[in-house]
Amino acid sequence: MQEDRIRVAPNTVAYADRENHKLVLEFAIPGAPTDTIDVKILEDSVHLIAPARDIEYVSALALGWPVKPDKAEATYEHGLLRIEVPFKDPMEGAVRIAIKAGGAETKAKTIEGERK
Repeated sequence: MQEDRIRVAPNTVAYADRENHKLVLEFAIPGAPTDTIDVKILEDSVHLIAPARDIEYVSALALGWPVKPDKAEATYEHGLLRIEVPFKDPMEGAVRIAIKAGGAETKAKTIEGERK
């Protein structure tokens, strides 16, 4: 039988570590056992559920810049979950398009107005 828990948004801090080109997210979730924390990251969002005693921490964040979720690293110490994830280069995965030269050169046309 599932316990009834009050859902609470954890205190959250998110900032760009420009020197290391990473996004850092910190969630205050005291009392949540490490093995019950469920955090999922996509390129543009983070979702967290962390049950702790009689409360359940829940958070969903939209990210303002794409990240590389498969490179995320998380640590949990003294009730603070810290996630570091590198930013994705906006041109990563871009495809270079070959440009073909046109057959005939295009010449500008001059349109003459009415003379009075």
